[in-house]
Amino acid sequence: MTSGFFQTIIKTLPTDPGIYKYFDDQNELIYVGKAKNIRKRVSSYFTKTFTGYKTHELVKRIDHIEFTIVDSEQDAFLLENSLIKQFQPKFNINLKDDKTYPYIVIKNEPFPRIFLTRNKINDGSEYLGPFTTVGRVRDLLNFIKEFIPLRTCKLNLTDKNIEKQKFKVCLEYHLGNCKGPCEAFQSKENYEEGLQQVRQMVKGNLAPVIQRYKEEMNYYVSQLQYEKAAIIKGKIEGLENYQARSVIVSKTLSNVDVFSILREKDTAYVNYLMVQNGTIIQTHTISLEPKLDETDGEILSLAITDLRQKFNSEATEIVVQFEIEFEKEGVVVTLPKAGDKKKLLDLSAKNVNYFLDEIKRKKMLRLEESSDKQKTEVLTQLKNDLHLSSLPTQIECFDNSNFQGSFPVAAMVYFKNGLPDKNEYRRFNIKTVSGINDFASMKEIVGRRYKRLVKEEIPFPQLIIIDGGKGQLNAAVEALQELDLIGKTTVVGLAKNEEEIFFPGDKESIKLPWDSESLKLIRRIRDEVHRFGITFHRNQRSRGTFVNELEMIKGIGKNTADVLLKKYRSVKKIKELTEKDLEETIGKSKAALVFAHFHP
Repeated sequence: MTSGFFQTIIKTLPTDPGIYKYFDDQNELIYVGKAKNIRKRVSSYFTKTFTGYKTHELVKRIDHIEFTIVDSEQDAFLLENSLIKQFQPKFNINLKDDKTYPYIVIKNEPFPRIFLTRNKINDGSEYLGPFTTVGRVRDLLNFIKEFIPLRTCKLNLTDKNIEKQKFKVCLEYHLGNCKGPCEAFQSKENYEEGLQQVRQMVKGNLAPVIQRYKEEMNYYVSQLQYEKAAIIKGKIEGLENYQARSVIVSKTLSNVDVFSILREKDTAYVNYLMVQNGTIIQTHTISLEPKLDETDGEILSLAITDLRQKFNSEATEIVVQFEIEFEKEGVVVTLPKAGDKKKLLDLSAKNVNYFLDEIKRKKMLRLEESSDKQKTEVLTQLKNDLHLSSLPTQIECFDNSNFQGSFPVAAMVYFKNGLPDKNEYRRFNIKTVSGINDFASMKEIVGRRYKRLVKEEIPFPQLIIIDGGKGQLNAAVEALQELDLIGKTTVVGLAKNEEEIFFPGDKESIKLPWDSESLKLIRRIRDEVHRFGITFHRNQRSRGTFVNELEMIKGIGKNTADVLLKKYRSVKKIKELTEKDLEETIGKSKAALVFAHFHP
C-alpha cells in the first residue's frame, strides 16, 4: 500500500473498537489485530518510525484493509482470537497449543454414565473440563467411583424397560459400587444427587459432598445401623484427607485465574492456574510465537482470552504479574504484592520456568540421542559456514563475569562432537588484573588455558569462541600470539546482542541464518558458558571467597571497603569519585590512598 493511498483511506476508518484485517496483493489474510480505536491503531503502522524488520515487512505487504466494529474491547479480543485460530495469518502470534484435551462427560441418557472422552459432540451431553492430563482425569474418576455409586453399564435404562423388569443387578451392585437403578432400587432424583456431587468434586468443592455424607451417617446412627454409619464415616475421612491434600493456598480464597508469562527470544510461555475453592484444579502452560513487536502485555492478554475460553473459566478475578489491557464485565485484574494470591502467582512463575527448562532439557536429550551422522552434518555445516580448515569436533568457549563492577571471574566450556563434556569445563579466578578490565581478564584466562595445554601436550580445539566483541577477541588473540599459537586453531568473537561472528582483523562480521543448525549449536554453547559462569560467580559470592579490589589497597581494610561499597554500590563508581568526595566518606588519609590507587 502506498503512502498516498493510505492517506486517502485513513480518514474513512472508524474510531470505534473492533478488529482490522490486513490482506496482501494475493488477497491472503496476513494479519488480524484488535483496537480500542481502529483508526488510531491502524495509522500507527504507517506513521511510526522503523521498529523492527518483521513490522516493516508486514507494512510492505499490505494491499488493502478490512475492519469490523464491535461493541467493546472485550468483544474485539474474542473476535481477534477466533479469526487467528480460523485463518492462522502468517504475521500473527502463533498459538502452538493444538492438543486435544480430555473431558469427563455426563452422558445424555437415562441414569447418565460418566466417563473420559476426548471428543465433544453435540448430543446434549454435559462435558466437565477440559483437563490438561489424562492421568488427572483417571485419578478423579477412580476417586469418584470410590465415593459416589454410579452405574458403569451400557444398559438402556428407560422407564419402560425398568418397568418390564428387563434387567437384573450385576456384581457392581453387590460390591456397593452401584445402587441398582436397573431394578428400580434407586430413583432418578437420588441418582441426580450423585451427579451433582460429581460436578462439585470436579470443581474442587468437596464441602457439599462431605455434608451430604454426614447427614447420611447421622441417619444411620439414629436408626442404630452402626455398621453402615461406620462405612459412611470412612468415606468422610477419605474425602477430608483428599481435600487436605488438594487445598494449596487457602480454604477461604475465592475462584481465581492465575497467569504468568516468560519470554525467551522469539517465543513466549504462559502458565495458567485455575483455582476454585482454594484448590488448583487445572494447571497448563502454552507457548506462543509473536510475529511482530507485540509487548508482553499484548501476548498475555491474548493468551488469557484463549485459555479462559478453552477451559470454560467463570472466575471473576484474574491474577497477573503486571498491568494488562483486559476488559470483561464482572472480571477484575489483580496484581498482588503479598498474601495467598502472591503465593499463587509465584507458583505459576515457577511452573512456567520449569516448563522452559524442560523444553531445553528435551532439546539437549534429542541432540544427545541423535545419530553420529546427524551430529557430523551439523559440525560440517559449521565448518563450511566459518570456513574452518578441519571439522570442529572440539570447541571451547570463554566468558567473563562480574557483579556490579566487582569480583571478576571467568568460565570455559568444552564441547566434543557437538555435545558438552562437563569434565573438561574450567573456572578461573582472575589473578593478574587489577580492577574490572574485561579485555585484560580475557587475555589472562586464554593465556593460562593454552599455556597449560602446550605444557601438557594436550591437543588444541579446532575452534575457540570468545563471548564478546572485537575488544575481547583481540585480547584473546594477543594471548595466543605471545604463546606463538596463531595458526594452530581458529578463534572467533561472538557479539553478545546481535549474534554476529567476528574473525580477528576483519571489519565486517558474519551473520549466519537465524534458523541454521550451525548457529543453533553456537547459541547452545554460548548459553551453556553463560549458565556455567553465572553459577560459578554466584557460588563464589555466597561463599564470600572474593577479595574486594579495595581491600587490596595497602592501608585499606575490609571495614573501609564495606563503607565505600555500601554507599557507592560498585568499584566502578568509586573510581570516578574525586578525592574530596572520598574524604567526606572515609576521611582524608584513607581517601588519599584510594584516590592514588585509581589515579596513579
